[in-house]
Amino acid sequence: MKKMIIAVLAVTVFAGSAFAADVMELKKGVTFNHKAHADTVKDCKKCHEKAEGGKIEGFGKDFAHKKCKECHVEMKKGPASCKGCHTK
Repeated sequence: MKKMIIAVLAVTVFAGSAFAADVMELKKGVTFNHKAHADTVKDCKKCHEKAEGGKIEGFGKDFAHKKCKECHVEMKKGPASCKGCHTK
């Protein structure tokens, strides 16, 4: 019974990233690889309000310029300049 509960919890926790689009095309030539970010960050709540993911409230230019850049600088990984994200 204990194994069954753990399995159900594991499926619930990881379902959000399993069903999320791998690569998303955002505005202004920005491509976002969700799978790569989920694999690297591992904590969905770093961006999403809930651990199971879902729509990010308030997501847009201001959110991305603050939150995404902040994380890239903090982790010393990923683009932190305009041309790093806006490739097209």
